[in-house]
Amino acid sequence: MNSHGANVFEIAKNNDIDIEDIMDFSSNINPLGPSKKTLDELKNNLNLLSTYPDVNYIDLKNSISKYVNCDSKNIVLGLGSTEILKDAIKFFAPKISMILSPCYSEYENELRKINSKIIEYKLDEKNNFKINLDELIKNIIEEKIEFVVFANPNNPTGTILDTEQIEKILKETDAKILIDETYIEFTDISIYSSTKLINSYKNLAVVRGTSKFFALPGIRLGYGLSSDENFLNYFKNKEVLWQINSVADICGKVMFSDKEYISHVFNFITSRRNYIFHEISEMKNLKPQKSFGNFILIKILDGIKSTELREKLLEKGIVIRDCKYFKNLNENYFRICVLNDDANEKLLKYLKEFYMR
Repeated sequence: MNSHGANVFEIAKNNDIDIEDIMDFSSNINPLGPSKKTLDELKNNLNLLSTYPDVNYIDLKNSISKYVNCDSKNIVLGLGSTEILKDAIKFFAPKISMILSPCYSEYENELRKINSKIIEYKLDEKNNFKINLDELIKNIIEEKIEFVVFANPNNPTGTILDTEQIEKILKETDAKILIDETYIEFTDISIYSSTKLINSYKNLAVVRGTSKFFALPGIRLGYGLSSDENFLNYFKNKEVLWQINSVADICGKVMFSDKEYISHVFNFITSRRNYIFHEISEMKNLKPQKSFGNFILIKILDGIKSTELREKLLEKGIVIRDCKYFKNLNENYFRICVLNDDANEKLLKYLKEFYMR
């Protein structure tokens, strides 16, 4: 397992399992797959693969603009959200920065590359890993933090800040805020998304991708939002011609406007997440954390630890995320995402066998 979850190709080879038979609960990708409208649009326009895409990506940016209700001139494109996060951190180049702990490891990796002093705001299990907003703001001010980066909802804890709370940080501190909204579509975006704040706060940047909710990690399409002219110019100056390939361009023009699909995915994930949470809550030796993502962090109260659990489940073709590699967590934690109903039931069956004894 690499630092970002399972390599299903390696697992299939090492365990003599067909890739199609692997139930990957570690990657957090929407199990319903891409929208039919998007795939049909791609199939009907395969001839466009023999031409260059629009170098300015006007239609793609307009599609994103309508989706997030943000001016298209404030949109930058990249090869997945990770590339934009990486470049955004280089742009901000903070001397003193803050991350949550635990969180997505790439934030710390990129900050270390630019020799930023990193202050960790530790999410406390006693508080269900929630952020104490007043405490966070106090720490930012006292530590003279220049830059804060976090995922909303946070990975792997599933905890979240609403828009009003984020605006409070923007108003009461001088820090630049970079928010990774990779999982935001699995929540009520009207309450939790910060895209509506972009035009009002130049010290805010938001990054999103299409891998998790839209189930298209293979097209490597991400986008960032900011009203800071310097930020936008930085990305414009580093652009290469046709950075976004034709497949991503074609899919992106359709997926963001497929409201029926977006609603269906949201309702499916919400109902299954609630069901899985309830079922695991009934297992006496496991404690799930309430989550606003499409994943759930689970604490082992008694029984086999996370690494042994992962190995036992691999024998069944099931992959979970062993969370002992996350800072501020240990071998008592693992993370699962929501898959289809059959896979979910199989996982629950095995967890009951291991932890209901």
